[in-house]
Amino acid sequence: MTGDVAVLGAGMHPWGKWGHSFVQYGTVAARAALADAEIAWPQIRSVIGANSVRCGYPGYVAGATFAQALGWQGARVTSVYAACASGAQAVDAARTQILAGMADVVLVVGADSAPKGFFAPAGGDRPDDPDWLRFRVLGATNPAYFGLYARRRMAVLGDTPEDFALVKVKNASAGALNPNARYRKPVSAEEVAASPVVADPLRLLDICATSDGAAALVLSSMDFARRHGAADPVRIRAVSTVTPAYPRTVLDLPDIATDSAVAVEPSPHSFRASIAAAAYEEAGIGPEDLSLAEVYDLSTALELEWYEDIGLCGAGEGARLVREGATALGGRVPVNVSGGLASFGEAVPAQAIAQICELTWQLRGTAGQRQVPGARTGITANQGLFGHGSAVVAVR
Repeated sequence: MTGDVAVLGAGMHPWGKWGHSFVQYGTVAARAALADAEIAWPQIRSVIGANSVRCGYPGYVAGATFAQALGWQGARVTSVYAACASGAQAVDAARTQILAGMADVVLVVGADSAPKGFFAPAGGDRPDDPDWLRFRVLGATNPAYFGLYARRRMAVLGDTPEDFALVKVKNASAGALNPNARYRKPVSAEEVAASPVVADPLRLLDICATSDGAAALVLSSMDFARRHGAADPVRIRAVSTVTPAYPRTVLDLPDIATDSAVAVEPSPHSFRASIAAAAYEEAGIGPEDLSLAEVYDLSTALELEWYEDIGLCGAGEGARLVREGATALGGRVPVNVSGGLASFGEAVPAQAIAQICELTWQLRGTAGQRQVPGARTGITANQGLFGHGSAVVAVR
């Protein structure tokens, strides 16, 4: 175990389509986290910004951008990019600085002002990027990619579109209780089934939107937390940022088929499973210790895969969990009690940080109507482009 760092503060800007600069959102979230931590801005000795590369040059140097917006005060800055895993890698950079004694208290910020529709590859053509090849050579943008995963689950495991709809129903019910969520009303299975088909079998309500929004954390050493009067803070115990191991790759389309005659069983050694396994190993816990989880539900079918990858059930058993209500509020291990991306949409650099915000509020017991009773341990899970994985374990 490398050592815990304390989560002194968590803050967000509500997610939606607001039409403003990502800097404005990030500044609001940062000030909310500072207020939550009862830390004055001049006390922050390091700012880690999760980059928003679609927002021009300020997004490429997010650490300095947020430090300037909050007011230059001499803190060191770091900027991190790992697509959807950016926030977790920013947290990992902050934790590294704290444990190395480089800074006692660090501000981590991620924010985005997202365009509508598909995310075009940032920075131009990337022929050496397997995800770019998936987009351009195979024509498999993310909804098509998720649709193939869903089709494989149907062909090999017997999942149904009704199972996928239950994930949206569950997450929308939780999101209706979250003041930071973009979509705040319950959704019925019938409404999911009536929404337009995007990538068969997935419908519009099976796939998350793109959003504006921000999230921020104030992290510190345990010694600083005690001096600050935080005797029992939420603690980050592990951060996993692993990459795939050969011969597994991110571009796993050869394993996916829409015909049950050629579809293959999911690998027991998937990249996503390795992300969670590394976090469990570092934290010294297992899935049986979890009170809750926040996972990367870009599509409803993908959430079912995460149940299996983080060890909540065996391979192929994810649909059973959602049918039984095991992952809903009040269930055995609630998943995405924030409402997930189904309720928030994607604000890419912010989403892994937002997951930790939710764990923080849950472990503090301050999540209101969506509170998981007695929550003590939680995990987040994410995946970014080009082999970036991320998982964070938080405890109290």
